[in-house]
Amino acid sequence: MSTLDIGLIGCGRVAQRVHLPILTGLPQARLVAIAESDPQQREEVGRHAGTAIVAEYEALLDMPKVEAVVVCVPSGLHAEVAVAALDRGKHVYLEKPLATTWDEARSVLSALERSGTVGMIGFNYRFNRAYLELKRCLQSGEYGEWVAARTVLAAPEETLPDWKRRRESGGGALLDQASHHFDLMRFLFEDEIRDVTAQVRSQRSESDTATVQVQLANGLAIQSFLSINTVNEDRFEVYTEKARLSVDRYRSPGVEIATDSRSIPGLRGLRSGLDSLKHAGYILERYRAPGREPSFRSALAHFVEAISEGRPPSPSFRDGYLSLAAVLAAEESARSGHVVGLNGGTRPV
Repeated sequence: MSTLDIGLIGCGRVAQRVHLPILTGLPQARLVAIAESDPQQREEVGRHAGTAIVAEYEALLDMPKVEAVVVCVPSGLHAEVAVAALDRGKHVYLEKPLATTWDEARSVLSALERSGTVGMIGFNYRFNRAYLELKRCLQSGEYGEWVAARTVLAAPEETLPDWKRRRESGGGALLDQASHHFDLMRFLFEDEIRDVTAQVRSQRSESDTATVQVQLANGLAIQSFLSINTVNEDRFEVYTEKARLSVDRYRSPGVEIATDSRSIPGLRGLRSGLDSLKHAGYILERYRAPGREPSFRSALAHFVEAISEGRPPSPSFRDGYLSLAAVLAAEESARSGHVVGLNGGTRPV
């Protein structure tokens, strides 16, 4: 396997904490250039990166040595940068969401088809060991038929960069938070989203809180609460005929399974608390250094391997498109007050 020369486009706070350290230590990959438009961020990165740094992403894309790019710019620029990279024959790892509008999303898919290169969307949750374990539990049939599910993904408002405060630049709870959980629904249950109902509230920033009701093609109902205006929480719960299966990404590295409806709640809570204490070091480390969350590294390694082996990556840009379709349907539902259906998981019907 030859070494892949990669460029990083966008090196803000998250990319510095997550993508940069991974790319500088990833086997079979070599970070050869960084593009960052903000002078202060560029100066900060320059003190540590030890590689070529340019202000404009076009300059990076014009470098013949750059074979692939990892795109970490604000969401409103995702489609523009991805299309430019694909049209120059670069492989692209694009952080979610794929785009912010239908037209942008179609332009990215068309550019990928023209280029014949590899395009992968940054849904790193698919590589999280807890969600992989949850999927195994669901697919095993051990806990009976699925009954319902609910999810929460929330973050505090004070951590937001300015661009995440406005829908036009790619912000809001639906684009920022729901993108991940809509993809998880498709991934875990291996089914498409049939229709969406949503309500959105703007309190401190535009569309910073949303409640969503999703129905999959198989009839499973899923409720989601998304917010960028409250405390950190990231939880996915599935109720089956025999159990409640839960993943709490901030508090446990695995799946919590509650099967005995007659058990005393206090004892169950104590057992859960002891499990959390057992993994306290792991959980604290993820708070201190998000880049050490293994799913980020696994996702980027998968991207490199897909290019080397000439095979399609998963999640693909089409997975990104289907997640975006649900986001846009939720926005339409919030505007109209009606249920918005999706045709095969894609456009509203």
